[in-house]
Amino acid sequence: MTLAQSATAVVAIRKGRRDYADAVWGPGLAAVAVTSAVTGTGDARRRWALAVVITAWAARLERQMLKRVRTSEEEDPRYSEFLEGDSTAQVVGKVFLTQAVSQLLVSAPVQLAAASTLPRGPRRLLAPLGIALMIGGAVTEAVADQQKSAYSSRPKDDRPDVLDTGLWGLSRHPNYLGDSLVWDGAWLTAASSAPAGWTAPAPALMSYLLMFATGAKRTEQRMKDRPGYRDYQQRVPFFFPVPGR
Repeated sequence: MTLAQSATAVVAIRKGRRDYADAVWGPGLAAVAVTSAVTGTGDARRRWALAVVITAWAARLERQMLKRVRTSEEEDPRYSEFLEGDSTAQVVGKVFLTQAVSQLLVSAPVQLAAASTLPRGPRRLLAPLGIALMIGGAVTEAVADQQKSAYSSRPKDDRPDVLDTGLWGLSRHPNYLGDSLVWDGAWLTAASSAPAGWTAPAPALMSYLLMFATGAKRTEQRMKDRPGYRDYQQRVPFFFPVPGR
C-alpha cells in the first residue's frame, strides 16, 4: 500500500490530478486480500474466497476509474474543492496518507480472517452468508454504475434532469450502497471467527467514508443546484432504501 500510494502521489501531483488517488483504492485493497490469502494460515477456503471476490470487485472498479480519468482532462471537482489552496505536503497527508491508513483499517477483517480458523459450531455459517452479501453488494454497485453510464450517454435534450429510475429510484447513491455492502459482507465473513468480530469498526469506517467523507455527501453538494434535484431528494432516500417510499 505504501508503494502504491507513493507512486500514485508522485504522478498525481506532477500532473495536477489529485483524483488519480481513486485509481489506487481498489488495487490496494485487492493486494491486501491476495497477500493475506497467500501468507495466511487460517481457513484456506475462506481466505481465498475473500481474495477472489475482492479482486473481482477491485478489477471492475479499476476499469471504471481508469475510464473516467482517461476521458476527462479536468480533475474531479470533489478533490479541487477539498484541496483548494493546499500545499504538496498537505495534499499527500490529506489524500494519499489518509487513504493508505484507511485501506489498512478497512481491510483489517480480511487480514484477521486469513490468520484465523473457523469454529465448528453454527457460527461458521456466517462465512458463506458474508460472501453472498459481498457478491450482492458488488452486483448492486455494478448495475448502478451501468445505469448511470447509460443515462449519461444519452443526449441532454433526451434525458430527464435527474436519474431516478432503476436502482436510482430506491436510493440516491446505490453505487456507494453496493460498495458499502461489499465490506459489510467481508466483515461478516471474517466474524465467523470470534477474534474478527472485534473488527466491526472497519465496515463502519467504510460506510462513513462512502456516505459522508468522500462519497455521497460531497456528490450531493455538487448536485444540489441541478434542476429537479431537490425534488429528487424529497422523493428518494439518501442511502438505504425505505420500504413503501
